[in-house]
Amino acid sequence: MPARTHSRPHPATTGGAGTRLPWWALALPALAFVALLALILNPSDAQAAGGDPAIVRLLERVQQLVAR
Repeated sequence: MPARTHSRPHPATTGGAGTRLPWWALALPALAFVALLALILNPSDAQAAGGDPAIVRLLERVQQLVAR
């Protein structure tokens, strides 16, 4: 004897939540991608910052830990 399935009398609603993105939600990631791509294609434009040696040592240590 097959079991009866109950169908919904009305289709489910989406709840009215806004699904539109603001313009900058697409523009900012695209801009970041283009900037990083430009640095990869022409690395001579990327100049190292002459910052504090402590920050440089910290970043080198983080890089060593990530490389493990």
